Amino acid sequence: MDTLFLDANELFSAAYRKNAGVRRLWNLPGVRLTTSAYASEEARRNLKEPEQRADLEELSGSLDVSSAIAELEESPIFEAVNLPDKDRPILLAAINARVTHLVTGDFAHFGPYYGQKIEGVLILPPARYLRGFVR
Repeated sequence: MDTLFLDANELFSAAYRKNAGVRRLWNLPGVRLTTSAYASEEARRNLKEPEQRADLEELSGSLDVSSAIAELEESPIFEAVNLPDKDRPILLAAINARVTHLVTGDFAHFGPYYGQKIEGVLILPPARYLRGFVR
């Protein structure tokens, strides 16, 4: 079974538009979705409309929210992985939650790592995961 960690931009996109393609992730059989409080709060902060925030709450009801603590100061991983400080908790939470995939549309920061496994976590954009999903 795949376990997907959803970045804030995926949560934002899913709540922003009811017909967003990323919402297909919520309907995949045999796939568990997870995120972190950090990612969820970032998505919530960026949604301006009350209906979108309510939709985020509804979508979040089917997510596991990882309580894994991301210790930025102690992680040597960032000697090899170059991410801005705001994205480091996302990668660390995904690793600590022991997911199979980090799904993020953040091409600017995670794009160089698309298709790579970091500490056992495969980083992919949502469309690429969905294209490869065969059950």
